[in-house]
Amino acid sequence: MYKDIIIIGGGAAGFFAAINIAEKNPDHSVAILERGKTGLQKVKISGGGRCNVTHAEFVPLELVQNYPRGEKELLGPFHSFMTGDTIAWFEERGVALKIEEDGRMFPVSNSSQTIIDCFLNEAKKHNVNVFYNHSVKSIIDCHTERSRSANDYNFKIETSQTVFQCKKIVIATGSNPKIWSLLQDLGHTIVQPVPSLFTFDIKDKRIKDIPGVVAKNVEVSVLGTNLVAQGPLLITHVGMSAPAILKLSAFGAVELAKRNYNFKIEINFIQLDVEMCLEQLKNLKQELAKKMIVNSTQFNLPKRLWKQLVLASNINETARWADLNKEQLEALTNQLTKANFKVTGKSTFKEEFVTAGGVDLKDVNFKTFESKRIPNLYFAGEVINVDAVTGGFNFQNAWTGAYIVSQSIKS
Repeated sequence: MYKDIIIIGGGAAGFFAAINIAEKNPDHSVAILERGKTGLQKVKISGGGRCNVTHAEFVPLELVQNYPRGEKELLGPFHSFMTGDTIAWFEERGVALKIEEDGRMFPVSNSSQTIIDCFLNEAKKHNVNVFYNHSVKSIIDCHTERSRSANDYNFKIETSQTVFQCKKIVIATGSNPKIWSLLQDLGHTIVQPVPSLFTFDIKDKRIKDIPGVVAKNVEVSVLGTNLVAQGPLLITHVGMSAPAILKLSAFGAVELAKRNYNFKIEINFIQLDVEMCLEQLKNLKQELAKKMIVNSTQFNLPKRLWKQLVLASNINETARWADLNKEQLEALTNQLTKANFKVTGKSTFKEEFVTAGGVDLKDVNFKTFESKRIPNLYFAGEVINVDAVTGGFNFQNAWTGAYIVSQSIKS
């Protein structure tokens, strides 16, 4: 079966590429090959079923800082298509987006189905053929076949159901080891994938009985590395999560994998240095002399967390501020500003699964998202070694890459 342009992968990047390519090239046949019985599964589950479409960051230099891998490479592309363009694209097609307090952007409908319906309707409108249950078995580069006429194909794609020929291919398969293997066979370098965006498994007496507690502004560092992150921290039934931890997991994906997810973290729960914290505690000892320490929560910490840190400092539950000796003051200071926790593993963050790894960025021309190895082969989304922190940034990478591909593919 012949199609002018074939997109492999029926996810966010694949549909966005197909729709924009078909819109810009109405005389060309465009098809999506999707291995599953339905597409857009990540869109469906993203943001708890609401679809975190993008993030309200409108300055390219600021936006790229959310990409542990791809920061330098995405700066140029973001000047061509970024958050504002994404918002306009959806609004032009009847999908209004809203900004939440933390900057994440969702459809006003609060339903990922709105995004899915938009894509399916646009694909139908622009005559994009979607072939479900077509798992790709092989990709053959036919550029070197001398017998081809000018109207012949450049690629052969064998799927579980048939064989396709096409002039151009867009690979938008996300983290798919099978496709990475085929691309490696075609001469591309593949950076071995490791998980990104995960929570930390921690067994520790201090947090065992306080799941659900959130410390709003902490600093977390991985001991023995330069990895540091700030932000909210959530104590869970198995350890720790929320932005401070997820940023560390993303930026430290490769390093933490090397450590087999066994390492120590240090947490400054109050973002004060040791000397300043100790000084404030000494003042509190005078000001609150007769009050019980566990009942006198300080530094805007959650009450349950404060109590656990006090008890971990060898301070009796009935002790009053006036009772504190020098060793206890120093111990409490350490618990507040440099508490150590041992991480013994990782857990997937909600339903999201993001990997660091994929097609080496050196193999991609970021002005066009075309392969530097093989002409007429393009990439979009997480199939390349780009990943981001949570908050809509991975989708923005998908939209940007897919849109630039559509501009690059000329009639």
